[in-house]
Amino acid sequence: MGFAACAFALSASAEVQLLPAGKFRATDGRPKDAPHWYIDATLAQAIIDQLAGRSNPLVIDYEHQSLLAAKNGQPAPAAAWFKKLEWREGDGLYAIDVEWTARASALIEAKEYLYISPVFSYDKKTGAIRSIFNAALTNNPALDGMDDVVAQAAATRFSTETQELLTMNLDELLNNIRWLLNLPTLATTEEVVAELQKAVDVIKNGNPEAATVGFSLPTLLAARNTEIVELKAASPDPAKYVPIDTMKAVQDELASLRAEVNGREVDSLVTAALADGRLLPPQEAWARELGGKDIAALKGYLDTAQPVAALSGTQTGGKKPGEGGNDEQLTESQLAVCKAMGVSPEEFKKTLGAPV
Repeated sequence: MGFAACAFALSASAEVQLLPAGKFRATDGRPKDAPHWYIDATLAQAIIDQLAGRSNPLVIDYEHQSLLAAKNGQPAPAAAWFKKLEWREGDGLYAIDVEWTARASALIEAKEYLYISPVFSYDKKTGAIRSIFNAALTNNPALDGMDDVVAQAAATRFSTETQELLTMNLDELLNNIRWLLNLPTLATTEEVVAELQKAVDVIKNGNPEAATVGFSLPTLLAARNTEIVELKAASPDPAKYVPIDTMKAVQDELASLRAEVNGREVDSLVTAALADGRLLPPQEAWARELGGKDIAALKGYLDTAQPVAALSGTQTGGKKPGEGGNDEQLTESQLAVCKAMGVSPEEFKKTLGAPV
């Protein structure tokens, strides 16, 4: 970074041109360490923003004395102050709120000072002007050795200020990245860099365009948000998707139809079983409940159940009541009936010999 001072004609008005537009050099041929000095609208806006972020205005002094005071011990009174800058395309950078002291106004009106000499920093590779630090009233800005002294003093003073500004900006940047990555406020720079690299890797892996020169993360996020909104608002393809309400209605109707069909089949099975004695009347409610829950289980039971003699003809198998009925063994179906009715096999045997 280089520092320089050059001069432009002035008047005691509130608007003073500090720099010309485009490429320019000093009358003594400077800069020696850059191809030229250069400023355009973009560079000017950056300088305007820098000054707008300052609390204090910049000074216009006499003969750059504010930079030389530490060396020569002389006072450095202000000739004017300014804080607002304006870029005028094709013309240059202007201070537009210059407040001259009465003494400076008188000196300018009397033509005792004819030129304004800004002090600025520039890129040594490109000559692009980066900052303006102050300005001075002067009559001969190209005196041998004078500009070198001014540039050296400016470099000593403002390089320290620039470093402090960079440190402040870096701290602010780290805090913003900590917030973005949801890191603790005390996370170290190394931790921030490591977590940031993870985020970069994730973005690159999922987005091939991230490797291109024009990639912009805010643009990517905005595009993703737009896609989400469009997906939420779009109507689904009816050939691929069925609305939940419609699906539920179909399921409910299907369940109702199944229940109706099962109910008819259970009714038919139970009626037939009651008629042929495979079910006793006390078993009817149980059988219907079983069929409602598991019709296959009901069918399995009825397939193995034997008709009860009392309901299918006679309970004694053609024998007179009381003749040998109680001595016979119960069938599996009769035992199942005993269990379903909650009666003992002995009590059930008694019913076999009873008149119907």
